[in-house]
This record gives sequence, C-alpha cells and structure tokens, in this order.
Amino acid sequence: MKNILFPTGFSANSWNALEYAVHFFKNEDCIFYILHIADLKDSNVNSNSFAFATETALPSINKKINLLSMRVEQLLDNKKHHLIVLYEYGNFIDLIRKTVYDKKIELIVMGTKGASGIKTAIVGSNTGDVITKVICNVLVIPEKAPIKKPKKITFATDYNIFYTHPILNTLSEQLRISKANFNVLNVSQANGHLTNAQKKNKEYLQDYLEEIFSCLHNFQSVDNKNVKEAILNFVADNKIEMLTMVAKNLNYFHQLLFDTTIEKLSFHTTIPLFVLHE
Repeated sequence: MKNILFPTGFSANSWNALEYAVHFFKNEDCIFYILHIADLKDSNVNSNSFAFATETALPSINKKINLLSMRVEQLLDNKKHHLIVLYEYGNFIDLIRKTVYDKKIELIVMGTKGASGIKTAIVGSNTGDVITKVICNVLVIPEKAPIKKPKKITFATDYNIFYTHPILNTLSEQLRISKANFNVLNVSQANGHLTNAQKKNKEYLQDYLEEIFSCLHNFQSVDNKNVKEAILNFVADNKIEMLTMVAKNLNYFHQLLFDTTIEKLSFHTTIPLFVLHE
C-alpha cells in the first residue's frame, strides 16, 4: 500500500494535481491523504507555531472539506484506492513533516500555478519549502499539465551523487508504472570530461537500468555552460512529459528551480517535476 499526501488549499491547481496522481497510480494500491492546513490564528491555540490543534474545522472550511471529499470519492473508482482527509492548524512545514512521519508518507503531490512572468520562480513558496525542507519525494504538477501517464521521462543528473537504493527504487517505480522512454541527461560544463567518481556513478546507474529496463532507457550528454538552458531546451526539443531530479543534486536542482530569470515559461506550466529524496 502506497501512502500519498496531498496538501490542499482547495484551489483548481491542487485539484489538477490530485487528478494527475490518481490517474498515474490508477492500478496501484494507494491511500490518498488530503491535508488542509489552516492558520494557527484561526484556532484556539495562541502564540505557539509548533502546536498542533485538533479541534473541529470552522463551518466554512468544514463545508469545503466535505465537498472536496465527495468529489474525490467520485474520482476514486478503483477499489485499490482509499481516501483519508486531514485538517490541521499550525505551521505549514512542521505539519507536513509531522504527517509524513505519522502516516509513513512515501510521496507528496502538490499543484503549482507555474510562472506568471519572466521574473517569477518556477514553483511557489510552499512547494519550494516542501521540496527543500521535507525529506520525502515530491511530485509537482503544474496547472496546465495534461492528465495522462508520461511516455517520455528525463532524469537530469551530473553523476556527482551516488544512486542509493531509495533513489533507484523510485526510478524503477516510475518506469514500471509509466512504461515510459527514460532519458538520462547529463549537461557537461567541462567539454564532456567526467571525473573518476562521476564515471563510477554513471556506470553503476547504467548497469542497474540495463538489468531492470534494458529496452526503455538511453543516456545522453550535451555540452553547455548554462545547465538551466540545456535542460529546458532538451525538454522542449524532445517533447519530454516529466522531468525527474534528485534534490541532493544541487548543481542542477537550484539552477533550474530557484533561478528567477527563467524565460521559457511553457515548461513551467505543463511539465510535471518529480523530485527524489533519499
């Protein structure tokens, strides 16, 4: 049974993220936890952002929760899927961490409105905080992402990290469920020359993929001093439908996600991003 968490503010983009994930995990045994976190000031707990209030939801919020629950129940037409709705007051990140620990969450799914201008970051502040501050895999679904399983997935890496068992397990699950064509993309900033450590990590990943998914993967490398530009160009040119990265791979990760001058806004609003944690 896979435990999946959906933080929600009842927005359209959070619903789109839920629909995407339900479709992606259509044939998997899942418990979907929907979590709404309200401001602490709306509860009876005062001056303590680390307290976790458990009182009954306010009538207006309770109505939204009930409507959302009914809507989700109609979406979950698979007996393998189960729904649990949670409502909490307090600090957003603290409560996400607490829920991940208490419910043994394996994946957090979040919607994002994408970029609204050239100087807008690729993800919102809550999503960015979850990615960087919560040790759990995160699937980010932009508001305009089509509801379908990806047929082309790119895993962007610089081979500077060792691919641990949790990372490889998640990559395997992606491929098993989607049966997608899996591109391992390296953007070289040193004329294609890898260090000995990078070569060993690449060989380890190659051996693993060759053994498990020999016909579904390929390795590609491009020379470009601008990592962000190279990844975005590859995604656009090859019609990639999901981008996967490891949070620990800071060289790629921060340049792509948190540089506020990204110009190719179409990428922000259509391509799901799967962020892996160890």
